[in-house]
Amino acid sequence: MTTLGRRALLGAGAAGAAAALAGCTSEDTGGGPRKPDAAARAAAAEAALRRRSAAAGRDLLARYDAVLAAHPALAPRLAPLRASAAAHVTALAEGGPAPAPAPSGTGSPTPSPAPTRSPAPLPVPADPAAALKELTAAVRATADTHTAALLTAPPEYARLLAAVAAAGAAHAYLLTEGGRG
Repeated sequence: MTTLGRRALLGAGAAGAAAALAGCTSEDTGGGPRKPDAAARAAAAEAALRRRSAAAGRDLLARYDAVLAAHPALAPRLAPLRASAAAHVTALAEGGPAPAPAPSGTGSPTPSPAPTRSPAPLPVPADPAAALKELTAAVRATADTHTAALLTAPPEYARLLAAVAAAGAAHAYLLTEGGRG
């Protein structure tokens, strides 16, 4: 049986440590796929959350557009809420404040964003009151979606989601109680 001296063991340990450290460089050595680091995973999760939040907002815009198309007389009441919802989609998708409205000669403080396009027209009740009730339910559901997303959102995006969810709750109020009287 052969015994190794302390120096031989230390030398082998140093060589092993050097080899291990060489694998920790930022250069890709072609040794196979690398797992994303925590920052990359967090960024990917936030990007996915942004896509889902913006998609929920676009679905709500499609609902607004369907109601406005079926009941044009509701435009004075719905147009400002729809414009606000469109600004929310922009903010949620980009992660920043919505762009300032361009100056217009109409005196309108908020430009009317282009209508959303959906693959199939959304069904809208023929009765305007019923259409408003369904729209209100969609607004609440979207606000609830944004509220639920707070649990996994990073802090800055969570603040934005909270603000958009609160605005959605205010919109739901304006579509129901706020419209009476």
